[in-house]
Amino acid sequence: MRVDLFDFDLPPENIALRPASPRDSARMLLVEGGEGLSDHRVSDLPSLLRAGDCLVFNDTRVIPAQLEGLRGEAKVGATLHKREGLRQWRAFVRNAKRVRTGDRIDFGAGVTAIAADRGDDGSILLDFEGDEPVELLLERAGTMPLPPYIASKRATDERDRDDYQTMFAKEKGAVAAPTAALHFTPGLMAALADAGIGTETLTLHVGAGTFLPVKADDTDDHKMHAEWGRIDPATADRLNAVRASGGRVIAVGTTSLRLIESAAGADGLIRPFDGDTAIFITPGYRFRGIDGLMTNFHLPKSTLFMLVSALMGRERMQAAYAHAITGGYRFYSYGDSSLLLP
Repeated sequence: MRVDLFDFDLPPENIALRPASPRDSARMLLVEGGEGLSDHRVSDLPSLLRAGDCLVFNDTRVIPAQLEGLRGEAKVGATLHKREGLRQWRAFVRNAKRVRTGDRIDFGAGVTAIAADRGDDGSILLDFEGDEPVELLLERAGTMPLPPYIASKRATDERDRDDYQTMFAKEKGAVAAPTAALHFTPGLMAALADAGIGTETLTLHVGAGTFLPVKADDTDDHKMHAEWGRIDPATADRLNAVRASGGRVIAVGTTSLRLIESAAGADGLIRPFDGDTAIFITPGYRFRGIDGLMTNFHLPKSTLFMLVSALMGRERMQAAYAHAITGGYRFYSYGDSSLLLP
């Protein structure tokens, strides 16, 4: 499909630079198959779902994966996006032309790395020196890797260490937050439990590739970056049991959805999964493992807007986004939410 079919105009004032407070006070647009659009708050979620439904969260934890350093006298910025070994991370590097294989980059605070090789996508494999776990090095030298549409408008600060982390964050390894889950609070989780709505977690370490623009003119020519994920056998069994008993599996975020769909077979059963996925979902895709999606509002011509268009229909999502823009909904990582029930 032509990528420009997924374009729309977004006024800059609709881009959120800070999350709602409290988190579950964010607005939420309900989009249902065959129904109209309706405006709600995230705190209304227990009344919008049914007893027996199950929300699936991503428990990945964002690491401070944004680094600034020097290669000799040249300034170099690096955003880690995927672990490839115990001490090796692939990174998107600013001023990459100044970095050659074998160069040492000094990121300060005693953190150095050797540029090991250059990938086909222009990324550089960084081999961190020393014996300390890389996560400890990043805590010293790194900052939270805010999306470009926020970082270009303000500096990252100490608040972002909490704001850009979900309440479920446990497994370190993401360089971008599963932002749909930023809206959840302990109070909302208690209300969901009281309403008979179940919850499960899986792990997908979100990579910085999620922010990369689609440069191809046709979706067939776009290559997704792989991300590592895991669904354990017990979780897969419980999710299958939800659907077998008539409940719906609702993915909280496109990261949860993509991992479930990677693990689901043509028979609709979700299998255990442990490995990389580069699934790219566009209109025409037949969903196998999920029955709905809670997600934030995405960028024009992005793979994530293509995904929601695949779930609900492109024209319907164009209309939903037009409604959201006119109604003053806040977009992107720190923005408002939508609940999509086909």
